Amino acid sequence: MVATQKLTNLQLELLKLFSFQVNENQLTEIRDILTKYFADQATAEMDNLWTDKQWTNETMDNWVNEHLRTPYKEQ
Repeated sequence: MVATQKLTNLQLELLKLFSFQVNENQLTEIRDILTKYFADQATAEMDNLWTDKQWTNETMDNWVNEHLRTPYKEQ
């Protein structure tokens, strides 16, 4: 079965920009802008999670030291 995928609104907007030729510096600047935007969005979401779930630095320390692996069993 082959699923057809529609382009997202972001992909459509970016396609409009593809008709413009940009130099390498401009391309780097655009890439940096997009990277910063999505990094800021991820940071804001993490801030919301910390607030909503009342996470602390101690929570993070506990996760770092948490042992989730199961012991190896010889067969």
